[in-house]
Amino acid sequence: MLSGKRTGSWQGRAAQQLRPCRIHRPARMALLVLLLAVAFMATAGATPAPAVTIVIVKPSQELAVLFRPHEAFSRPSRHSAALYSVPARQPITAERTVLPVVGHKTSARGLRWLHVKLPGRPNGRTGWIRKRATVAATTRWHIVIDTSRRRVIVYKRAHLVRVFSAVVGKPSTPTPLGRFFVEESIKLRPGAVGAPYALALSARSNVLQEFAGGPGQIAMHGLANVGGTPGSAVSHGCVRLSGGAMSWLVARIGPGTPVTVTG
Repeated sequence: MLSGKRTGSWQGRAAQQLRPCRIHRPARMALLVLLLAVAFMATAGATPAPAVTIVIVKPSQELAVLFRPHEAFSRPSRHSAALYSVPARQPITAERTVLPVVGHKTSARGLRWLHVKLPGRPNGRTGWIRKRATVAATTRWHIVIDTSRRRVIVYKRAHLVRVFSAVVGKPSTPTPLGRFFVEESIKLRPGAVGAPYALALSARSNVLQEFAGGPGQIAMHGLANVGGTPGSAVSHGCVRLSGGAMSWLVARIGPGTPVTVTG
């Protein structure tokens, strides 16, 4: 178990890593399409992710595990705009960074590139990184957060597995909508806000540019020391679940797992 301090974390506290990315064999690429109505959020201060009108739950998601820092570019070329410097390890758990892969390209010179999802603002952004110094992995899990029904829906291999009632963001600080992923799986101290566990997401609040010393990062976490009744909308944007629900999730969900938030 690794521990470490994080500057600008979702709650600005040190925590212990719980679970590394799970590597699986590739699954069949059938698609389960669920049509869900979504309200578009208009917020100030940051560019919101596009509203999600269709949730695509694939049987598996390709991942890239980073073994060194990478520079993400706007196109598969070092001559394109640099978007983001991706660290090789996560700041709280010190585990390897894991990014969902959405595309591939090989240049005329034979350089292999990966089109990946990126964390942070603006929400839902993507970029291109070199494939070298990465290892391919797969997850068969997918989480859907339905903010209108205030519930978390968990899929494995595109089949519904569990549904949990949740606390979501209140109207003034809504849970951002879009397609995100799990950055880290964290075990929290018993006295910490949100204990016993947190799944830190790639999403950031569209309202709060800073919260509790961090960048307004959205997380799924427990109810301990923060409260709230599952099925309500009272949070600052994070998704709160019972301790039992969080224990079930962190035993199965690793970094890179897709998380789709609908409204």
